[in-house]
Amino acid sequence: MIHTPLTRRTLLAGTAAFALQAHASSSTGNWPARTIRLVVPGPAGSGMDIFGRLLAVNLQEALRQTVVVDNKPGANSLIGTDNVAKAQADGYTLLLSPSSAIAINPVIQAKIPYDTEKDLLPVAQVGSAGVLLVAHPSTGFKNLGDLVRHVKANPNKLVYGSWGSGSTGHLAMEGIKAHYGLQMEHVPFKGVAPLVTDLLGNNISVGFTDIASPVPHIRAGKLSALGCTGSARGPALPEVTTLYEQGFRFDMNGWYGVFAPAGTPPEVVQRLNQEINRILATDDVIQKFALQNMAKPPIKSVEQFATTVKQDVAVWQNLAKVAKLRVD
Repeated sequence: MIHTPLTRRTLLAGTAAFALQAHASSSTGNWPARTIRLVVPGPAGSGMDIFGRLLAVNLQEALRQTVVVDNKPGANSLIGTDNVAKAQADGYTLLLSPSSAIAINPVIQAKIPYDTEKDLLPVAQVGSAGVLLVAHPSTGFKNLGDLVRHVKANPNKLVYGSWGSGSTGHLAMEGIKAHYGLQMEHVPFKGVAPLVTDLLGNNISVGFTDIASPVPHIRAGKLSALGCTGSARGPALPEVTTLYEQGFRFDMNGWYGVFAPAGTPPEVVQRLNQEINRILATDDVIQKFALQNMAKPPIKSVEQFATTVKQDVAVWQNLAKVAKLRVD
């Protein structure tokens, strides 16, 4: 047997390696040891914020640690997303993002201050749904066909709104315009809430909103739902048909998803995925999602959600090319 002599250098190297390993183990093994910040890149009261707070309350109970929602709205989620992309990758800063910020912004925005693929890690998908096409009742529109006929007969006379340039609603309507040969200008709003307010006041006649915000106004007859994108009708408005059912053959679903800064320890990402999936599978959360017009949340592993993100980028990129859409 050959014995390698133990030198001082060997001992120091071994001690340093052990210390680094012990530090890494303790830093993730004790996670979470302090407050977790969940960044929501939309204003308080928005559909995104509703789902973010619902998740935060349940995640706080599951992790036995404080989870605070930090609203950072603006620039179609760019501000909040950038905040997380540049945060320390220690598991204490998370992002609840709409699919548009992850799958669409990199496709149509000329410049974004981060690299979505390199700077963010998919953690878990939270919900899957379309977006709502709504109009003021004074228009008389009942469905997509009514809107199409009106715009064809009155080109450039009607404008439409969305919750921001590059949003899912913006891209969906541009796809509709390209498909039917419509001429109408886009008015971007700084979030869903001001858009809904202007729709209610008839300051703008038609627009795409998120799936949840206009539901009470639709039920009260103050707004008319013309249809929804996505593969299925919303559970809170089962009478509202999908645009696919109405002949616009596009059934792409939007989603909310939790992301972490790149470099976040894999064991933390996996733990978050497991806890979030447990939360999403509970009857209470399923019922609360349904009240907000969101279907039963899909349960996906980290890897499955990452695949969804990759596939959606390809689909939205193709639609952006068809619509010749680019935001400077």
